[in-house]
Amino acid sequence: MDINARTAIVTGANRGLGRALVDALLDRGAQRIYAAARNPRAVRTDDRITAVTLDVTDRASIDSFAAAAPDADLLINNAGAAAFEPALEADRDGVAREFAVNFTGLYDMIRAFAPALIANQGALVNVLTLLSYAPAPAMAGYSASKAAAHSLTLALRPALTQAGVSVHGVYPGGIDTDMLAGIDTPKAATRVVADAILDGLTAGQSDIYPDPTSAQMSQLWNSDPRAFTATFAATGS
Repeated sequence: MDINARTAIVTGANRGLGRALVDALLDRGAQRIYAAARNPRAVRTDDRITAVTLDVTDRASIDSFAAAAPDADLLINNAGAAAFEPALEADRDGVAREFAVNFTGLYDMIRAFAPALIANQGALVNVLTLLSYAPAPAMAGYSASKAAAHSLTLALRPALTQAGVSVHGVYPGGIDTDMLAGIDTPKAATRVVADAILDGLTAGQSDIYPDPTSAQMSQLWNSDPRAFTATFAATGS
């Protein structure tokens, strides 16, 4: 996909990776960007940006957004929620929110915008995580919700691809965002990750590993999934 002249949607666009993706899309010539966030006042101001108030857990909000954006041909599902809680100690409502944002909200966005993506022969990008493949014990609900989103991405790919929509899963390691503030782990800069995601999209990569950690760990996943899983279990990270 050539980013130039595309009309993109980015969820969670007001900060972190979402904001970096908006910047990267602008630099690569996107014609229009729907920057969706619960706090649209924090979205960058630019003539090509349309700030949209959106909570991905509100299906009516999603449907209204889809009706107003029939020109969209690139959907980047970036919005996410995370808590650092082990499986047996996790707050039930907190886990439910992680699933509501990371799985159900993502699914509702895809279903709402699929007609536009198909009509415009566009692309779908789901920002997932290496924890989609193996859980981090300290982030049980987050890992499980992202694993479900990974499975959904694989399940949707055949039908959407046949309809002319390319489907891309993104599997980063640690990113230097508020989510990992204070956590001692390797973190890639948000703009580096954003540029790598768009590079992978342009290159037609179905699975995108946008930082050094994810690139290295993807090789282990492909060669020895058990060792990959053991790595996360041993570190608890």
